[in-house]
Amino acid sequence: MTDKPLPNRQTPFSEPFKAFIPEGWAPYPPQLPAALPAASHTAARRAKLCELFPGERLVVPAGPLKARSNDCDYRFRPHSAFAHLTGLGTDREPNAVLVIEPDQSARLYFHPRVPRTDPEFYSDSTYGEMWVGQRESLEEMGALCGLPCASIDQLDGDLAKPGAPLRIIRDADPSLTAKLDALRADDCAAERDAEFQTAASELRLVKDEFEIAQLRQACADTAVGFEAVVRQLPEAIRRGRGERWVEGVFGLHARHLGNCTGYDSIVASGDHANTLHWIKNDGAIRPGDLLLLDAGVEAESLYTADITRTLPVDGAFSDAQREVYQAVRDAQQAGMDAALAGAKFADIHAAAIGVVAQRLADWGVLPVGVEQSLDEEAGGHHRRWMVHGTSHHLGIDVHDCAQARFENYRGGTLRPGMVVTVEPGIYFKASDLLAPPEFRGVGVRIEDDVLITDGPCDILSSHLPREADAVEAWMARVWAS
Repeated sequence: MTDKPLPNRQTPFSEPFKAFIPEGWAPYPPQLPAALPAASHTAARRAKLCELFPGERLVVPAGPLKARSNDCDYRFRPHSAFAHLTGLGTDREPNAVLVIEPDQSARLYFHPRVPRTDPEFYSDSTYGEMWVGQRESLEEMGALCGLPCASIDQLDGDLAKPGAPLRIIRDADPSLTAKLDALRADDCAAERDAEFQTAASELRLVKDEFEIAQLRQACADTAVGFEAVVRQLPEAIRRGRGERWVEGVFGLHARHLGNCTGYDSIVASGDHANTLHWIKNDGAIRPGDLLLLDAGVEAESLYTADITRTLPVDGAFSDAQREVYQAVRDAQQAGMDAALAGAKFADIHAAAIGVVAQRLADWGVLPVGVEQSLDEEAGGHHRRWMVHGTSHHLGIDVHDCAQARFENYRGGTLRPGMVVTVEPGIYFKASDLLAPPEFRGVGVRIEDDVLITDGPCDILSSHLPREADAVEAWMARVWAS
């Protein structure tokens, strides 16, 4: 490579330094790395995708780095379709591209390691070994993912070769998409690409054995993080700004046990629990309040748990808190009971929200009857206190398969191998004058991750208690240990 212009904060390199820097390094290890755990499962996934687009060349970018500020980038995460089809997780591999040919063969294009004599070795903050650590050679990357690899420098020429129509995951790498749009000169390219992205998303609706094992482990690791949070609650109270303390405790365990958190953790104490996506996490944690913790460990393969528990900060629910909690727990159980193969995906929500609406009616807060409130066109009044849905697909994304068609997702049928959440809630804001006074400021959500089977659903997140008495007993055991 040629020398690049230096950023303002980098001192120019002298000619003697350039001559000296390549000297005296140990050779790279001669043995190739072992294959990544997901690698043996990706060929079957690619084959299923190819069957939907016979005779076509499919382009799946990992995506570029994204600037956080100035010349500092966010930690890289590959596009989910890329990770699913290559088996590469963690932070691999910025600007890489998977190309699947019509004959189902595939090749991974990426920026391989350069010799130490190349200026990139010491001067390039994106790829330089002195900056980001030792990178893989073509052969090493091939060993990791079980794919033939080529330099990214070859990609443009290879894609320009005639012989097959092209489709690309459009949103993964806008610059590459623009190149392909110019190359294809196809007025229907965006529509064809959208079909491809939908197919790649729907490919993940039913999980294979590797994916299920990863999600099961992510749930187990998340339970470790939740227990650590409970152990640290007295310290979170003592230090003030306890939501941040809890966020940090869980994040520590997520980084230690897995890759990271699978999404921004929601740490919501007191009335903050009634803000559904409370991620500011800057409030105090006080005795007598409830703490709603919605968090999940993301495995190095990028499969993530998504679990919520609502905990009494001092270890015991008040009577009012317990009453709301039990209503949510009953709704969750109704949703779990409905999570059966052959049922509609929407049946989970219908079962859970039916319980919520009935309980709201029992408390006298619904301005209409339960039947009318549950009528989507004439009602919906209960949604004031639970505006969100009860379930979503879970996998390599926390909201997995988001590009799937309505008839295969919200309007779809549950099948063995699907993994979904069951997460009803009831939220009484402190400012809600229609709520019973004793419930104001109480927000409860209980969320578990379940695997659809040929029988009752398998609760992957069963490590953590759900019943109110069991929650209290668990917290007492943790503090006593």
